[in-house]
Amino acid sequence: MSGTPDSVAPDGAGVAEVEGGAPRGAAFFDLDRTLMVGSSAFEFARAAYRHGILTRRQLAAGAMANLKFRLSGSTDAGTDQVREQIFKLLEDLPVRDLLRLGPEMLAGILPRIYPQMLRVAYEHQDAGRPVYIVTAAAHELAEVLAHVLTFDGGLGARSEVRDGVYTGRPDGPFTYREGKAEAIRALAIREGFELSESWAYSDSESDLPMLRAVGHPVAVNPDAELGRVAREEGWQVLRFERLGRRLTLTGTAVAAVAIGGAGTLMVGRRRAAPAPPPASRVRWLR
Repeated sequence: MSGTPDSVAPDGAGVAEVEGGAPRGAAFFDLDRTLMVGSSAFEFARAAYRHGILTRRQLAAGAMANLKFRLSGSTDAGTDQVREQIFKLLEDLPVRDLLRLGPEMLAGILPRIYPQMLRVAYEHQDAGRPVYIVTAAAHELAEVLAHVLTFDGGLGARSEVRDGVYTGRPDGPFTYREGKAEAIRALAIREGFELSESWAYSDSESDLPMLRAVGHPVAVNPDAELGRVAREEGWQVLRFERLGRRLTLTGTAVAAVAIGGAGTLMVGRRRAAPAPPPASRVRWLR
């Protein structure tokens, strides 16, 4: 990958390989507007409404809260309010009902995945670094998407569960702002990663704590504030001018991989881009 800020990224970008005996790092990818175009929350809301989990009134209230949150900025009070709303939506919901949203959500998310970012992620894996999605979305759904994309795992908001039902209370830090940094630090301790040898990718200033927690932060199509920080800090910036080829799976394939995922819940110089992922992983369409 180029160390020059504000570079336009081609399909794929080079990453340094892990040398024998060197400390092992990992690569962490924000989801919304980094790994994918737009917001996964929209796909969740649409699927939840169709499955009767959300009402029209809840959809409208959620949209208004999101608008206020964006207009006023992500203050601590605003973050707490959004967090409470997210967990409240899941109160008394069986875990299996949330997991059943997976196929429909994937059908909306997969065509919006940046193929360029998948190339970057797979190149990290090929260089010996595990790759993870880090998102404020539900941890279960983050894991399902990670499974489908053949990532090594997903980190998301964990909700307390009793007898297979969500209580409406959090179970750990909310994976937003400092919560994302806490989540990757905890993972690094469990798995023996060196964060100084790790990469993190995001589009938003809200992820500055996660970006600053690693040795190789990368801004992807950054918002104004993150772009400013990246320039001042000399961070790499990747900009994609188009979505490019789109990722898709047939409906039955989406269901199969989603069920499989649910069952297993659990800045250097540029070099030549690697070959695309094997066709067995995904199907690419123009």
